[in-house]
Amino acid sequence: MPGGGVPTPLTGTELLAQVEALGGRVGAVRAEIGRVLFGQDEVIDQTLITLLCGGHLLLVGVPGLGKSKLVETLGVVLGLAAKRVQFTPDLMPADILGSEVLDESEGRRSFRFVPGPVFCQLLMADEINRASPRTQSALLQAMQENRVAVGGVEHALPKPFHVLATQNPIEQEGTYPLPEAQLDRFLLEVIVTYPALAAERTMLLATTGAAEARPAQVLTADELQAAQTLIRRVPVGESVVDAILALVRGGRPETSDDDLVQKHVAWGPGPRAAQALMLACRARALLDGRLSPSIDDVAALARPVLRHRMALSFSAREDGISLADVIDRLVARLG
Repeated sequence: MPGGGVPTPLTGTELLAQVEALGGRVGAVRAEIGRVLFGQDEVIDQTLITLLCGGHLLLVGVPGLGKSKLVETLGVVLGLAAKRVQFTPDLMPADILGSEVLDESEGRRSFRFVPGPVFCQLLMADEINRASPRTQSALLQAMQENRVAVGGVEHALPKPFHVLATQNPIEQEGTYPLPEAQLDRFLLEVIVTYPALAAERTMLLATTGAAEARPAQVLTADELQAAQTLIRRVPVGESVVDAILALVRGGRPETSDDDLVQKHVAWGPGPRAAQALMLACRARALLDGRLSPSIDDVAALARPVLRHRMALSFSAREDGISLADVIDRLVARLG
């Protein structure tokens, strides 16, 4: 999670004014993306939540649902330098991070660093699970530390820096499952589904004509960073904090009193899940025009926050129990 210096204290009135102003700007961002991407309102909202929190996003869905279009549009609307990398089994770390090349000038030789595509503000890692573990680990350092090491020298990445990675849930031949440590670095896992009939009809008519809608810039990179700082100032009530802790700790076999979890969960969410849920709830409240989050926000974000941070046992698969079943049961206990 991105940190920062100690912010200047704000009065309640100042905080409310800034949150309301940001809510209006984010609403304009949402509307501008909706002009280009049809039938994916929930995906758009959860993507904006991730970026407002300063996190990374894992998009899971079959090809052709607009995942690449979403990243391209975000780059324009948010004023971010965006790049795309198609992950393949033969992709090497240097293909992402960059490499050192030997320069010879005036009889002297020296190495010069040539930055790779990771040096951007919005990186689309397309089909990330097709890359080898070696390449995945190189990207993990970038996601975790916002810098990369090449030839023993560290290079800072631009700010803000976000990874939006995609996975195809159907085609699993020639793939390398992401390690748990890297999955944990994604703030949310968002499932991209087929659009509804009306939305697909609108999309069909809008994208096959002589002219196609082009997004316009609404925010700048600096404004997005300011929004990320402001999100951390949004107040959270004790009841919401208790609900987050109950949900996360209830998903761990070691600390849960639920028989379903104790029997069928192999490992549960760590503390980073609680951090992600706290930030995401704040951002979701702002998207809805509210000053502070509620338990409804915790319930709405439970699946995208937890499902990539938990694993079921073999007995769960034998009994036909899914992670969604486990998470929904934990949410139901929140009351």
